[in-house]
Amino acid sequence: MAAMSVIGIDFGNESCYVAVARAGGIETIANDYSLRSTPSCVAFSGKNRILGVAAKNQMVTNMKNTISGFKRLLGRKYNDPHVQRELRSLGYKTSQQPDGSIGIHVHYLGEDHVFSPEQITGMLFTKLKDVSETALQTAVNDCVISVPSYFTQAERHALLDAARIAGLNVLRLFNETTATALCYGIYKQDLPAPEAAPRNVVFVDCGHASLQVSVCAFHKGKLKMLASSADPQLGGREIDSILADHFCKEFQTRYKVDAHNNPRAYLRLLAEVEKLKKQMSANSTTLPLNIECFIDEKDVHGDLKRADMENMCAHLFKRVEVTLKQCLVDSKLKLEDIHSVEIAGGSSRVPAIKRLIEEVFGRGTSTTLNQDESVARGCALQCAMLSPAVRVREFSVTDIQPYPIKLTWDAAAGEEGEMEVFERNHPVPFSKMLTFYRAEPFTLTASYSFTPPHYPIDHIGTFAVKNVKPTAEGESSKVKVKVRVNLNGMLTIASASLVEKREPTQQEKEDEEKQQQKENSMDIDQQQADAKKGIDKPDQEAQANEPPAPEVSADKRRRNSDAEDGSRGVKGPSYSSRILSWLGSSNDKNEDGKGKKKGPTVRSIELPVITNVSGLSQKELDAAIERECKMIAEDRQEKERIDVRNALEEYVYELRAKLSDEDQLATFVTDTDRETLCQTLDDTENWLYEEGEDCQRQVYSDRLSRLKSQGEPIRDRKLEFEGRNQAVEELAGALQITKKSLDQIRQSAAAAAAGGQEESKYSHLTDEEIKKVEKAVDDKWAWLEEKRIALSGLQRTQQPPVTVAQIRAEKQALDSVVLPILNKPKPKAEPPKEDKSKEKTGDDQKNNQNSQGDGHSQNNKHQPNDDKMDVE
Repeated sequence: MAAMSVIGIDFGNESCYVAVARAGGIETIANDYSLRSTPSCVAFSGKNRILGVAAKNQMVTNMKNTISGFKRLLGRKYNDPHVQRELRSLGYKTSQQPDGSIGIHVHYLGEDHVFSPEQITGMLFTKLKDVSETALQTAVNDCVISVPSYFTQAERHALLDAARIAGLNVLRLFNETTATALCYGIYKQDLPAPEAAPRNVVFVDCGHASLQVSVCAFHKGKLKMLASSADPQLGGREIDSILADHFCKEFQTRYKVDAHNNPRAYLRLLAEVEKLKKQMSANSTTLPLNIECFIDEKDVHGDLKRADMENMCAHLFKRVEVTLKQCLVDSKLKLEDIHSVEIAGGSSRVPAIKRLIEEVFGRGTSTTLNQDESVARGCALQCAMLSPAVRVREFSVTDIQPYPIKLTWDAAAGEEGEMEVFERNHPVPFSKMLTFYRAEPFTLTASYSFTPPHYPIDHIGTFAVKNVKPTAEGESSKVKVKVRVNLNGMLTIASASLVEKREPTQQEKEDEEKQQQKENSMDIDQQQADAKKGIDKPDQEAQANEPPAPEVSADKRRRNSDAEDGSRGVKGPSYSSRILSWLGSSNDKNEDGKGKKKGPTVRSIELPVITNVSGLSQKELDAAIERECKMIAEDRQEKERIDVRNALEEYVYELRAKLSDEDQLATFVTDTDRETLCQTLDDTENWLYEEGEDCQRQVYSDRLSRLKSQGEPIRDRKLEFEGRNQAVEELAGALQITKKSLDQIRQSAAAAAAGGQEESKYSHLTDEEIKKVEKAVDDKWAWLEEKRIALSGLQRTQQPPVTVAQIRAEKQALDSVVLPILNKPKPKAEPPKEDKSKEKTGDDQKNNQNSQGDGHSQNNKHQPNDDKMDVE
């Protein structure tokens, strides 16, 4: 069951997909509406939250309390120009919060509430988690969530906060382009060997709200992202918006109605033009658009063909071309180096976009992948790789950092105060070790080298390194800082340490000498033992005394940032990146080999780092988690209330229909009782739709119990009537069979007494056992006859004097007495006894024959029987 909890979530602006890694492959989970796609919608009512499909279905009627498009609000401030542009197309109320963040206003449980985009996203993740647990029948915790490759650190941090609010443990935020590439590569069996030239594949993902293009190099068992580019404001919704504006103008001219002034009408128009756009992908002829009761009870009509749509959206398609060419340039590949072009995302089905892709890359597009579900499947695969509970084929994934990252600090004498640590398209995850010389605590400020095109702030965060102190000589200490871009594509300070050199104390010297003497004595004992065994050992002492590798000279005031896996140096003063921890000359011996020459020791002291980055504080996160848990409990209570109300309503309709049906319950109730009960049912129905519309769960439960106390006895009489004859026949049949067995026992006993007849199969039974069977049969026959008489004049409307369960219990009691006796096996007959004197004589003759042989009596026992017969 543990393997079933490994899920991948494709979190889209319009809809979400959830995939799971099961034994045998990857499967996309269907939601409670049996759909694979769950809309990214969260709605609120006076009683509960409405999530997913149900929220999308009531969007037109509950527009102000239905939240959508919140993915693009994550990690942003209210005054962000991109946020303001987004809010103009959204139908719900928002405001600026005291900290500058976005507040979403809704009416919930009869009160006004304000939620952040992170909380709304957490609610959607709660729904996806519930869908997964329902489908898998097990708890879900670990997951991998997709994220657009162009998301900044603030947006990624907000997404992680949303997942924590929903109780999800995110093993990785996985770039959507990389998830698509993994889904493609892991199933390919014909990828080139590691020593051969890679297979370069372009992935174009055009979804509802953005366009992402990437180039990936594949080898057998691994992939490496080479380049990626994106247009965050180019997707299917931009085409929908252009088409909607076109029809708004047309309807304003023809019907004198303006959909821009009516949010509900505009929402309906967007839904219709989206359908029209999808039809255009398969049809180039003129297609109609009809909406009934659009505005002021007016029906509107229009038409459009694909060529006109492409002319209207020509400027969008030009941006598509620019993004495609930019990715090709960044990858530094030629067209002939590209193996194929894979497309994903719903909007990649638009013919004009497919045609542009083919023109830019000079080859046809391929649809090896499921265009809608490939991201979710790739996330599920990555989650399976990261989870210890699942075994999956090894596949190495190297992602890239979309924006260059730099660090700035207060420069000391002769130092530069800024350095680009990770350039654009740098591999991730990746770590670099930086060396600073400081006599006091200092702060590093991380930011992007340029402002991302879709995000107005280049600041990432600050990292304060504490407890830095000068050396004993009053000079600057050597501080090593490990900077890392982690699996989530986020910059962190993994560690900071102070490298300290000092002379060992007398106690440390004595302890070291004692330890060395102990090790030497152990080595002598081991060598003596090995010498006895004849074992030759290498010269370990010579290896131990090998001088350590020299450090990089510090004459030049420059810093080399040494990566964990061997990246090139970055400008600035530095030492070697070897991690220093109590290294020194403690193993160096004197020339005579008798003593130890103690030198200065070097140790690494961990330093605390205070991180100040975007995202919710721990206090805010705890409060949001508590609030979400409270809402989950309220939703559960409301669901239980609705379920009991629906059960009451269903019981009223079902019972009333059966009471009027001759084949159902009509013949099992008197006319008077039926009329009374039907009146009660009618009253209950009227109550449900009037004052009983909104009652507590217990009120519905009590009414249902009262109705069942009247209706269930009628249903029980019907069930008793239908099952009674069979139960009586089963008991009577068992009694008849037992009686026949008793007759055979009596006949066999009489024949045996007369002599001449063989014993029967019951001859081994004792008289007491036979009497026990006879008594059980007589008692049950008497009970059955009594009940038959009582049942003979029973009406269908009367309660039976005996139930089917009682009849079957009597049969079971009969079987428990009779069957063990009648099925009792006969005792086994003893074998006939032979004459022992004759047997002894035979043995003596065999012994004599063995002694009269050729002296090999022990070998004779292995010879065949024919040899023995010859001797005889």
